Amino acid sequence: MPRFRDLDAAVGVLPTGPTNSILDVPGVGVGHATVWRDEPAPPDGRGVARTGVTVVDPGGDTFGAPIPFGAVVLNGAGEMTGFLTAGEWGLLESPIFLTSTMQLGRVYDAACRLLIAENATVGVNEVMIPVVAECDDSFVNEPRAMQVEEADVAVALAAARSSIGSTEPPAEGAVGSGTGMACLGHKGGIGTSSRVLPSGHTVAVLVMSNFGDFGRLTVDGVPVGRQIPNPADAAPEVAADPGPKGSCIVIVATDAPIDHAGCERLATRAGLGLARTGSTAHHGSGEIFMAFATGLRQQRGTAPSTAPVSGRNLDPYFEAVVDAAEESVLNSMLMAPTVVGRNGNTLYGLDADVVRPLLR
Repeated sequence: MPRFRDLDAAVGVLPTGPTNSILDVPGVGVGHATVWRDEPAPPDGRGVARTGVTVVDPGGDTFGAPIPFGAVVLNGAGEMTGFLTAGEWGLLESPIFLTSTMQLGRVYDAACRLLIAENATVGVNEVMIPVVAECDDSFVNEPRAMQVEEADVAVALAAARSSIGSTEPPAEGAVGSGTGMACLGHKGGIGTSSRVLPSGHTVAVLVMSNFGDFGRLTVDGVPVGRQIPNPADAAPEVAADPGPKGSCIVIVATDAPIDHAGCERLATRAGLGLARTGSTAHHGSGEIFMAFATGLRQQRGTAPSTAPVSGRNLDPYFEAVVDAAEESVLNSMLMAPTVVGRNGNTLYGLDADVVRPLLR
């Protein structure tokens, strides 16, 4: 399946990095563990699982050398652990874990155990609050069973570590935590994109897309959702509309020297990228955005010696976030196949062959 750039289209004017993904930020990795099974419904089995875990690893020892970090909320019908600490300290001390809504606690527990096993100093003098964020995939995934195991979290974390420095983009669409997500009336999931600034720094975005209505889908300014047939209309007996609830998690990463306040400002701009694709941040959609910047990373307890990028100098970074967020959402949809889940509920993949001629 093609990414957005394979449609001979582009968002914005800034160039992408080599993989056009969050892997273009030096030291950053992405890993997935996909949980896909078909069992009897509870209590006889765990039901249909279309879910998983995705991990974004900033690289290195995040506990010993925390990273400037900020998080913001566009609509708060969702959850993210570590949000209050991010606002107070402005630092990221763990990889970022993504999963489905009712698995957040289980993934948090697993993250604590895995990170403690790696670093004997965690919990000795200071504790860690891993960052875990969620979206609701219950339209196709059985939420009443604990579908994600600690082993799945370990697989995603190890995959994230091993992907650092890769020359290929990570898997997108219906993978990891994006396996059961829906976006703008189609199958959504994981998507990513990057931009290289004139300064030489890279800004990249990864989304877990799970929001919006079919008719609002907009691709590079073209109102595609108003021009293409809804595949669900061809099979009215199949439940294919999860409704406008859902959520979207956006992670912004950069290697620039940007502080906590600047990271919050970068994270806020992600909402403009989502709006370009058709989001209106519905009542039941948890839109939580976060950003980290490795350029001012220091050992725990020490202050950076480099002045942060601030003020009007952040304008190119804002542009990069908006464009990369928009393209990440489009990648998350174009790279996702049709997924049939519990009760036969179906999320249809966005057909690139239908979209391509409309862009011309």
